[in-house]
Amino acid sequence: VTGHIDDCTCDIETIDAFNNYKLFPRLNELLESDYFRYYKVNLKKPCPFWNDNSHCGIRDCAVKPCPSEEIPNGILSGSYKYSEAANNLAEECEEAKRLGAVDGSLSEEAQQAVLRWTRHDDSSDSFCEADDISSPDAEYVDLLLNPERYTGYKGPDAWKIWNSIYEENCFKPQNVKRPLAPGRGESFLYLTQWFSSVCVEKRAFYKLISGLHASINIHLSARYLVQDTWSENKWGPNVTEFQERFDEVITRGEGPRRLKNLYFLYLIELRALSKVLPFFERSAFHLYTGNQNHDAEMKNLLLEILRLAKSFPLHFDENSFFAGNKKEAAKLKEEFRLHFKNISKIMDCVGCFKCRLWGKLQTQGLGTALKILFSENLIEKLPESGPSYGFQLTRQEIVALLNAFGRL
Repeated sequence: VTGHIDDCTCDIETIDAFNNYKLFPRLNELLESDYFRYYKVNLKKPCPFWNDNSHCGIRDCAVKPCPSEEIPNGILSGSYKYSEAANNLAEECEEAKRLGAVDGSLSEEAQQAVLRWTRHDDSSDSFCEADDISSPDAEYVDLLLNPERYTGYKGPDAWKIWNSIYEENCFKPQNVKRPLAPGRGESFLYLTQWFSSVCVEKRAFYKLISGLHASINIHLSARYLVQDTWSENKWGPNVTEFQERFDEVITRGEGPRRLKNLYFLYLIELRALSKVLPFFERSAFHLYTGNQNHDAEMKNLLLEILRLAKSFPLHFDENSFFAGNKKEAAKLKEEFRLHFKNISKIMDCVGCFKCRLWGKLQTQGLGTALKILFSENLIEKLPESGPSYGFQLTRQEIVALLNAFGRL
């Protein structure tokens, strides 16, 4: 992918140079610090939209479990022609259980630290269905121990998630099917026509979700299980997986558009980081972990990253959002917010817990970015000291915002 990005004044090459050489190395260092590596999440919330049998009750289980008592004895005994398929299914399930396991181990020191971090507020203009992090089911997870990668979670259950996101929550016409349906290149034509006829907000919403989808698929392709032996597992790039999703010929023209949507998402989140700088610049704000010197160091690094974000020359201009008739704009903004909130709820239907963890974190990160972009006036009026009543970010939102951007 090269060249200009639609709805922006920016191009791929400018973003690549800025990100790869200036921003990413600093961001990586920040995300390895204690404040940003621990994320509190409830992985046990039930799916609110359908009776979900696609995962089992144990948190280590990643896909629909295949307990042997449910497989007919005849198949298990090998006396039927289907036995091989059934055994493969059971093996796949075991593999996915193992790969999808969330490592919940925290050192005692980390456990003590996270007890001191539990200050948060509920913001009424939230774009996300936030976890109730005071729930006994909510636990801290070390993101460095649980990288986003291939977990064996695939097939109908994974499709169902993306189907409901695109079909029910993206502002798109019915005749455009969801982007990753194989062999549906004809939707590209419809999509092109639709893009040129729809308002910038609806177009942007669709592109944000497509960009998020692209990001997740890139990570699964880049960290694929390439070697699975008794002595070690190796994760590495799987070019075939990547091509199936993004190659221009295989996807009949849609792949490059998906990758450009990833850049569009990057620009939106980068813009939010540049806008939220005054919130973090206040002397009253601390990245509190209890280690004073390290906390001060990390705050300086965070401010350096945010100032760098602000210096980016070709920012997305969010003033084009909701700029028309005030009444219509308010209605559209609310619709935008509710659609996104719905998508954040769908993440509780993801059957693999590691995928659910990263899905929840990235939707909360993007939701936080949208909240920032729509709160610019409040951020500008923040007092230097004392409580910030007009605009507030919880520790959860801060960790999600920076880690979601780190994924991009």
